Amino acid sequence: MTWDCVIFSPLMSIVREVAVPYRLASLLRISCLLAACWPALAAHAAEPVRHVAHALGEARIEGRPERLVSLYQGATDTALALGLTPVGVVESWLERPMYRYLRDALPGDVRYLGLETQPDLEAVAGLAPELIVGARYRHTQAYPLLSRIAPTLIADTPYDFETMLTMLGEASGREARARALLAAWRGRVADFRCRAAAHLGEDWPQSASVVSFRGDHVRIYYDGFAWRVLEQLGFRRPAAQDGSGWGVKLVSRERLPAMDADAIFVFMRDDPAVLALHRDWTTHPLWRSLEAVERDRVYRVDPVIWNMGAGILAANRLLDELYAHYGLADDGEDASC
Repeated sequence: MTWDCVIFSPLMSIVREVAVPYRLASLLRISCLLAACWPALAAHAAEPVRHVAHALGEARIEGRPERLVSLYQGATDTALALGLTPVGVVESWLERPMYRYLRDALPGDVRYLGLETQPDLEAVAGLAPELIVGARYRHTQAYPLLSRIAPTLIADTPYDFETMLTMLGEASGREARARALLAAWRGRVADFRCRAAAHLGEDWPQSASVVSFRGDHVRIYYDGFAWRVLEQLGFRRPAAQDGSGWGVKLVSRERLPAMDADAIFVFMRDDPAVLALHRDWTTHPLWRSLEAVERDRVYRVDPVIWNMGAGILAANRLLDELYAHYGLADDGEDASC
């Protein structure tokens, strides 16, 4: 699918709205008047059309889009897993401009579009994408404009990596690849549950706390990407954490018992203020009295993978960490599992 042979009248109104430089508008007008453009338009019109439902509506997608713009990290992860190479992505929150686990898979000329919270819409339009992927909690207000630039998919939640994988696989004509990735994932989930039960016996399943140390407080997560994975694996939240919303902030060490569980998964940035708070809290008697601490089940985990990746590649890396933390083989050789 060529991108220079577009019908320029609708696109020009969008370009004006986002103030794309005039030289781009001129290039698009001229390219669409070239005689070579019309055969490409005719061929494009004959390509199959997909209607893909998403959180804010339905996207009409022709052919197999290749020029993808990703406006949140889970979409970038998912696109790369499917073999799509984005032409534009938003910057990562850590390890800028892109998380290390994804960086090498992106082309050197990929366009960085700012942060998820405020992507550069002018730059998005200038890339002439064939498909845009965003998330409801970030891009609801921008959706009307985005959907006029190109067919746009909006994830209902950025944490539901399986739904995004299925949706993007359908939109890009890579349904078979998406199904294969999901089947492999579900096989690994079943394998981990089997091995954990065999290895831990009566100590399985386990309750777990997902904890993030910050510079001035500690967070306990009740929801999020990590919990989408942990719940599938058989972990459960402690009764004291049976709340709604993303979780809770702790600002006093006296609240340490709120994180008690069979296992505690801790992630944090390598920042002096964070490290100081972590040292202060983890030397307190209330920390030492937690069951997970007494039983040596506090696990330091990767903040990017556990809290920011939000795609099928990150899910598999999170599972890799759990196999390692629990001393379980990940070789597929145990016939009983």
